Amino acid sequence: MNFDKLIDHFKLDKQEFYFQFNSHPNYPSALAFSDTLNFLGLKNDAYELDKEYWDELPDEFMALVNNSFSLVKKKDNDFTIYSDKVKNLSKEELYKNSDDFVLLFEKTENVKSTSFFNFKPFIYVIFGIILLYSFLQFTWYESVFNLLSLLGIYISLELFNQKFGQESVVVNNICGGAANSNTQSACSTIFSSDKTNILGLKLSDFSLIYFLGITFIGLLFPGAQFVLKIISLISVLVILYSLYVQTFVEKSLCRVCLFIIFILLAQIAISSFYFSLVASLPIVFISIVAFISLFFTIAFLNNLMNQKEELKKSNAKNLRFKRNYDLFKRELLDKEKIEFSDKNTFFLGNKDAQLHISVVSNPYCGFCKDAHKILEDLLKKYPNEISAQMRFNYSGESAGEKYTQLISDFLSIYKNKSQSEFLNSIDTWFKNKDENEIKGKSGTNNPENLTNIIEMTTENSSAGLNFTPVFIINGYQFPDKYDRDDIHYFIGELIEDEDFSA
Repeated sequence: MNFDKLIDHFKLDKQEFYFQFNSHPNYPSALAFSDTLNFLGLKNDAYELDKEYWDELPDEFMALVNNSFSLVKKKDNDFTIYSDKVKNLSKEELYKNSDDFVLLFEKTENVKSTSFFNFKPFIYVIFGIILLYSFLQFTWYESVFNLLSLLGIYISLELFNQKFGQESVVVNNICGGAANSNTQSACSTIFSSDKTNILGLKLSDFSLIYFLGITFIGLLFPGAQFVLKIISLISVLVILYSLYVQTFVEKSLCRVCLFIIFILLAQIAISSFYFSLVASLPIVFISIVAFISLFFTIAFLNNLMNQKEELKKSNAKNLRFKRNYDLFKRELLDKEKIEFSDKNTFFLGNKDAQLHISVVSNPYCGFCKDAHKILEDLLKKYPNEISAQMRFNYSGESAGEKYTQLISDFLSIYKNKSQSEFLNSIDTWFKNKDENEIKGKSGTNNPENLTNIIEMTTENSSAGLNFTPVFIINGYQFPDKYDRDDIHYFIGELIEDEDFSA
């Protein structure tokens, strides 16, 4: 399934979306789709709704259109559909091609957007510097030749990346994009039919090696016109092979292939009319070494990327097993239930919630920072669905003056200020570890009665909870076989599980 248009519309992290969706235990169901959006911060609810009630839906909702999860945006009786491509449908066409499944969503501030570094601006800058240098140092025809080489590198890089799941807007536009699905499929057919396989490299990979090589030679060796001319003439064989495959084998034309052929023909024409035939043996030798080096470098990168893709697919399959809620629940209930008498000290969230999470921690424990961050994120995301309690291990005055003062300040902030201010104080502490800063937030020098905290610590110790941090969910200790972060995968089902209540 392709959700690129949908992902772009909501500005979600594309790689994260596909990874979470593919690794969901119920992949590729509507539940997996809904849970993935929830995980990325796009809160939603799914319904089976007869078409007669669709007029009452909001202006934006999601539906199964032509068996594809799609965003539907309506305006009067016209609808814009975002799925694998953007298209417009009438009301009648939408109802005819849709199931009764609808998904209503609420976009929150916590939507996770793309976090990967964008290297393209730097590539454009490098290309610009190369072009400027070329036009300043070489003749106009050598500069145009180098310009065509850079254009070939760019297209070839897009094709190389597209092999590993990174969609290319440029390639899609050349191939026809959403406007013409036939030309789009023609490009895909040509690429998939390429039987070339030399150390895992396809013909499109040799295109990248070719253009990188002639760019390197053309820029660094002004006397390399002979080499460039010979190499350009040799490319005629590749052009003939590509045209043969497109015309007689697949019987369909690939626009991006034709675009590369146009670049090659233009370079052949320039080199034939303007480049000299004065040969230089050192430059010929350097050119051979350069192309061999590029071949093995691209082969290595291609193999590395293939391994990465295989690992990603394998990891996604393994996570489907790990994220199975029934297995998680079985592991969770495998240990004896812990009963705490004090459920009010440092209590957070909705007191009437059926799901209660306790975190046993120590303010001076380095690993506890991440555990508290997880709890804070859950409280922000599900303020009405969960309750929580922070259970600090504090053994009394023997713990030290600083620890005693810190716990007293925490208790003062908790009792006299809002929940958000208390959480902010906890977050500030784990970021800076500054006792004076927390004392300033409490705004008092009067010590608090810490009897309840000491009794809480005794309860923790009696239950064997001496090592921190530990999550306790409705009295059951979070399974050791799972990472604490995994709670995000199960929180929705824990909330909805009526058989699992506090």
